[in-house]
Amino acid sequence: MSIILLFGALFLFMLIGVPIAVSLGLAGSLVIIFFSNDSLSSVAVKIFETSEHYTLLAIPFFLLAGAFMTTGGVAKRLIDFANATVGHIRGGLAIASVLSCMLFAALSGSSPATVAAVGSIAIAGMVRSGYPIEFGTGIITNAGTLGILIPPSVVMVVYAAATEQSVGRLFMAGVVPGVLLGVILMVAIYVVARMKNLPALPRATVKEWFKAAREALWGLILMVIILGGIYSGAFTATEAAAVAAAYSFFVAVFIYKDISLKECPKVLLEAGKLSVMLMFIIANAMLFAHVLTTEQIPQQLTAIVAEMNLAPWQFLIIVNLVLLVAGAFMEPSAIILILVPILFPIAMHLGIDPIHLGIIMVVNMEIGLITPPVGLNLFVSSAITKLPVTKVIKAATPWLMIMLGFLILITYVPEISLGLPDMLGQK
Repeated sequence: MSIILLFGALFLFMLIGVPIAVSLGLAGSLVIIFFSNDSLSSVAVKIFETSEHYTLLAIPFFLLAGAFMTTGGVAKRLIDFANATVGHIRGGLAIASVLSCMLFAALSGSSPATVAAVGSIAIAGMVRSGYPIEFGTGIITNAGTLGILIPPSVVMVVYAAATEQSVGRLFMAGVVPGVLLGVILMVAIYVVARMKNLPALPRATVKEWFKAAREALWGLILMVIILGGIYSGAFTATEAAAVAAAYSFFVAVFIYKDISLKECPKVLLEAGKLSVMLMFIIANAMLFAHVLTTEQIPQQLTAIVAEMNLAPWQFLIIVNLVLLVAGAFMEPSAIILILVPILFPIAMHLGIDPIHLGIIMVVNMEIGLITPPVGLNLFVSSAITKLPVTKVIKAATPWLMIMLGFLILITYVPEISLGLPDMLGQK
């Protein structure tokens, strides 16, 4: 009965339009009231414990760093650098847009932020150069998902907190898959560009390339600071996020001077709103996960799966199907926190590497961001281009097929995810 009430209440609240965070909290609270031996005060305790979680402190700092980078002119400079590097190739402006998404993803940790920052500049540039607006929109909508795969990643931080895994190792595991997906998208664009005879930019001179690189240098250095600092042991992922926030403020205000000191409170407010919204979802999802654990639902499911004698590859098919469906309806962090307590013990029982499972979940969340009806990147792209969401969905669908193929590759070739952290000895 407790399981029926927990999931029945959750889906009922969501169907009648209650926000996901409130739905999670209410469903968990109802089970505690009617079935659990815990007192209702445990609700407040669990939410308070979430706010004290050291790993999760990285989230507001990464969001703040992304806010300074997005509000400042970092995105434009990264796009200029990408254009100077690959713009001369057939379809080069579109290829450069993907490269820009990869670079900005290494700064922001958020897919919607990557779509907003790069898309607002790159899509307009592609249209001016003769690209169909749907083509540019589809590319940016999909490439923007790299924001949660290429480290730093807010979703990876949430997964690490939920499973008590190393954030540094998870970040390193996302590097090769992120770069590989970017390259696959670029190759696909090049093939389409040759078939459709899409335009190419004039080749940048050596002087122009160095100028673009020099302008983008301060943004590029941040990637080195974050990943280099974590890998070298200079600081933890949470400390790296704080360093990134301070560095982004310094660069935006004193180096590029795109933001004045008077405008900083506005940037802080925007980052604060995002942080509060996300942390509220996480706090309620943690409560939901706590109820799952106390009712021993994961243990029961693990016993059922053990009796079924599923092979790891068969279990991973189920994981992907469940996550793809959930991703179409829910926010990534909430999905991670709801499903990890259920899927993680089963995966460990079957001998699946926890870091590999994390990357599989992140790639599924990427696909969820471009899957209707709730794919957030679709709505961000629609807001940027003024295209109806239906047209954005149609534009993104061909590239979505590439993402699904990439998911299969990541799922069944764990070396892609684990090779780099194993080689570097990242713990």
